[in-house]
Amino acid sequence: MDSHEPPEASLVRPYTLTAGRTKPSVDLPLEAPVQTLQSAMFHRWPLNDVRGRIVQLCVKSPSVAEISARLDLPLGVTRVLVGDLVTSGYLRVNRTLTELSTRDERRELIGRTLRGLRAL
Repeated sequence: MDSHEPPEASLVRPYTLTAGRTKPSVDLPLEAPVQTLQSAMFHRWPLNDVRGRIVQLCVKSPSVAEISARLDLPLGVTRVLVGDLVTSGYLRVNRTLTELSTRDERRELIGRTLRGLRAL
C-alpha cells in the first residue's frame, strides 16, 4: 500500500460492536488507567477481534482515552467495550484522582497523561 493512500475503512460500524449500547456497564472515567488481568491471558480471542486488541493494549495500563485513540474507535464505543471486558473479568480499572488524592498522585496522573499524548 502506498503511504499516501487513506487507511482501509472498517466494514463494521462501531455501534454494531456494542449492540447499540452507549453506556458502559461500570464507572469508567476517561483518564482511568486500565490493566489486563491474568485471566485474559488464557482467553483465545478471534483474529481481528477488537476486544483482544484492547486486552493487548492494556498490558501497559493505558487510559480509556488512549485506548480509543490508539484503536481509532469512538470514545463511547471504547467505554462500552472496556466496561464489558471489566465485568467479564479480563480488565481492571485502576483508581483515578479523588478529592483525597495526594500531590504525588496528581503529578503521576499528569505525567502519565503527557506520556500518553507523546505516544500518539
